[in-house]
Amino acid sequence: MLTDSFGLTLIFLATLLLAIPLGGYMKRVYHGDKSILDFLDPLEKGIFKFCRVEPTKSMDWKQYLVALLIIQLVWVVPAFMVLMLQGRLFLNPAHVPGMEWSLALNSAVSFLTSTNLQHYSGETGASYFSQVGVFTFLQFVSAATSLAAGAAIVRGLTAEPGTGIGNFFNDFLKSCTRILLPLSVIIAVIFMLGGMPMTFKGPHQIITLQGDTVNVSKGPVASMIPIKELGSNGGGFFGANDAHPFENPSFASFIVHFIIVLLLPMAFVFFIGEYLNRRKFAWMLFGVMTAGLLLLIVPIVKQESAGNPRVAAMGINQSEGNMEGKEVRFGATYSAFYSAENAAVPAGTVVAVQDSYMPLSSVALLIGMQVDAFFGGLGTGWINMFMYLVIAVFIGTLMIGRSPELFGKKISTKEMQVAVIVSVLQILVPVALAAVACFVYVNKNGGGDTLGWLTNKGAHGFTTMLYEFVSSVAGNGSNFGGLANNTAFWNLTTSLAMLSGRFVPIIGGMMIVGLMKQKKYIPASLGTLQTDSATFGVFLFTIIMILSVLSLFVILMAGPILEHFSLR
Repeated sequence: MLTDSFGLTLIFLATLLLAIPLGGYMKRVYHGDKSILDFLDPLEKGIFKFCRVEPTKSMDWKQYLVALLIIQLVWVVPAFMVLMLQGRLFLNPAHVPGMEWSLALNSAVSFLTSTNLQHYSGETGASYFSQVGVFTFLQFVSAATSLAAGAAIVRGLTAEPGTGIGNFFNDFLKSCTRILLPLSVIIAVIFMLGGMPMTFKGPHQIITLQGDTVNVSKGPVASMIPIKELGSNGGGFFGANDAHPFENPSFASFIVHFIIVLLLPMAFVFFIGEYLNRRKFAWMLFGVMTAGLLLLIVPIVKQESAGNPRVAAMGINQSEGNMEGKEVRFGATYSAFYSAENAAVPAGTVVAVQDSYMPLSSVALLIGMQVDAFFGGLGTGWINMFMYLVIAVFIGTLMIGRSPELFGKKISTKEMQVAVIVSVLQILVPVALAAVACFVYVNKNGGGDTLGWLTNKGAHGFTTMLYEFVSSVAGNGSNFGGLANNTAFWNLTTSLAMLSGRFVPIIGGMMIVGLMKQKKYIPASLGTLQTDSATFGVFLFTIIMILSVLSLFVILMAGPILEHFSLR
């Protein structure tokens, strides 16, 4: 255990050492300064000219938001059509049939919103054309959209009244060409050297030691996996995700997965400090986010390393921890850490079956996804933290008898209302949809068993359904394996949850920045609340806990907490 903890600490420190300079580089990209990839400028200008876009034209928050939202339709409609027709299209050597319409809609929305909730099994549910032309493409553009939205809100905090917050198309394209694509190419080469397949040949037929003939799926895996991790996406090429040896060939590749999942969300924190010229503020955010991440990691690692008491009562050795549903190459500790990291980011990449985790581990996973600000999703994690920041500043300044202000701009009731509405909806939507699912299950003619949704009932079954919606709203995409979710009900309700979780915070963040930009800058004084102090960091962390954790507590009592006591 001590050796594993030391190894995990080294991985985190390695990520930090890479994230600090990467954050400075991102500042140069979004500020328009010179950078190492300026040789791509002619290509970018050519794309803008072909699309008839003026990249230097600054947009106000409404124009930026409209451009961001409209372009989503440009991507989701063709993606939906391709998935339904993939059985008739090329690059389909395994002859995968087209998806049913509700599954095609769910899958398109899922990858559009960077959730990557997969109600299909990767290698048997999608053709190579869908994997590359739909899912890999959408993982790039969804991550670039997240980066652009996050960068615009940062930029809006520095802009003078009457000026714009940048140009969406310029931010979006540079997110792809200057950040996501170069990093993905580097990581893809590393993965291919480590044994990850990259081919368009069909499944390979082999004869096992038992004499059985089986088809081993392959495909263009190395082109998809880097962006799934770097972009906080998480959707695997294979149904087993990172537990599959072709997605994760060795422990060395697993270390790379650890690093790149957290790399850009962490780098974004230092980008904020560089762009706003508030490096101390960035380190305060880093401290809060790291504390939150540890709050998730410790209980999950402890629970999974201790093993399952019911299994131990059967006389089965639990010295290796709770190994049910775990990849034996990596063990319980590393699997638990990876799950916690992917709940916090939230990429949702899995190397173990969440359905087999201990109940209190499920509590930590649900909280991590719900908060979605302990580093959080790429760009969107900062937007969620921005909501908490507005609320904390508003409450904190009133507590000391001052007028609320953030970065020299007054925070009024309107900004507070938007931040609270966004925070409430992030909790209300999954809980309300879970209540609908429970109602349908209980009131189904013939009983819930006729639906065939749950393999485990009772408290665990409730957690299974709640987890599906919390994961969808949080943009996580992981799920409990005990839920038969490829039905019209689950495909449509989770699509609604994913759209809400993706665009409500972005819209709210843009609105707040737009309201703040209308106000004059007020220089800091002795009475200004110091938002870069350790004291404020503790206060911000407390606000996050109150708004998110306590709001879920009653719901958690009916699910994983009840199940925990039943095991004892």
